[in-house]
Amino acid sequence: MPAEPSYVIVGASLAGAKAAQTLREEGFGGPIVLLGDEAERPYERPPLSKGYLLGRDEKSSIYVHDEGWYAEHDVDLRLGVTAVAIDPANRGVRLADGGVIGYDKLLITTGASPRRLDVAAGDLDGVLYLRTVQDSERLSAAFRGGGTVVIAGAGWIGLEVAAAAREAGCEVTVVEPAPGALHASLGPELGGMFADLHRGHGVRFRFGEGVGELRGSAGRVNAVITSAGTELAADIVVVGIGATPNSGLAQAAGLEVGNGILADAALRTSDSDIYAAGDVANAFNPLLGRRIRVEHWGNALAGGPAAARSMLGRDVTYDQVPYFYSDQYDLGMECAGLPEPGRYDQILYRGDRDGREFVAFWLSGGVVVAGMNVNVWDVNDDIQALIRAGAAGEHVDPARLADPDIPLTQL
Repeated sequence: MPAEPSYVIVGASLAGAKAAQTLREEGFGGPIVLLGDEAERPYERPPLSKGYLLGRDEKSSIYVHDEGWYAEHDVDLRLGVTAVAIDPANRGVRLADGGVIGYDKLLITTGASPRRLDVAAGDLDGVLYLRTVQDSERLSAAFRGGGTVVIAGAGWIGLEVAAAAREAGCEVTVVEPAPGALHASLGPELGGMFADLHRGHGVRFRFGEGVGELRGSAGRVNAVITSAGTELAADIVVVGIGATPNSGLAQAAGLEVGNGILADAALRTSDSDIYAAGDVANAFNPLLGRRIRVEHWGNALAGGPAAARSMLGRDVTYDQVPYFYSDQYDLGMECAGLPEPGRYDQILYRGDRDGREFVAFWLSGGVVVAGMNVNVWDVNDDIQALIRAGAAGEHVDPARLADPDIPLTQL
């Protein structure tokens, strides 16, 4: 009998771990090798800027699987192992120690890395980033001492870190070149609501200003000079200015890349035996009719299993509605769709916007393109159904959409 094919997953991430799980659940009995360059087994990242950072969640709660799961399911998990090259012609992955692992099918789930702050003295002690467990632990320890924190970036990571720092008793200033918080993610209307939320908890914002320079003494940061020339005292500087996909391996291997690894609706790359999922994949989404690269938990959670099924030859169309969530102070929210500026022409609200208990809908040409529920629960599936209907060209009645007495299921 021919040997079972061998599947290799580069990236011991949420997407990678869920792909390995799905391969076994779908009956694949061949070798599975899961490579991770961190020492930690696969974990979920949202707690790193939320419960784990705040000290509310135990470390055991962040992991995708229990420690023994991988051996029990015959998944060869190799931690602290870095893949340095992919050889598509010979179907091999070269490791930093010189070893080579052969594959029949390969999945790349290498995620993304924080953009570095490219300014003078950017490598001083006290300049911190948030991506890994160790990053979260360093931030948590730094915040425990109180002090003055300057955050570069008013995106999701920046605001969640700002909330954690304030809850730890730190003074917080956020520096953001855009005109408002979450400007590229939500537009000015809802971004302004989040900025007001933080202002109400004592956070100061400097919009329209970037970080121009860092200053320090004895190798440690003590001040931020903004692009407007303002000097801000800083015991800690947290950088949250976005992330770049870890697509270098793919590019060097000759795969098509462009803001991530280009993949089709089945998460196949330009090489039919190589797949990509999670933050690193810039995949065609048939629902939206365009390529998107989504750096949120929901995409990794769903994308890994979809890629696994595709590797097994199943008929896969990955048309996930983009989804993310955030918890800041007493505000919890879920958002479906991509409410980016320029992709909507109207916003409607149902509920108490001033009391921050409402649902917001972004529309374009009379169809729902995105929706966000703020401190309102069990409606996100209905919001996603409206987005799918909108993608099919179904218009909604704005008055009914904004009427909280009409269930979303009736729209």
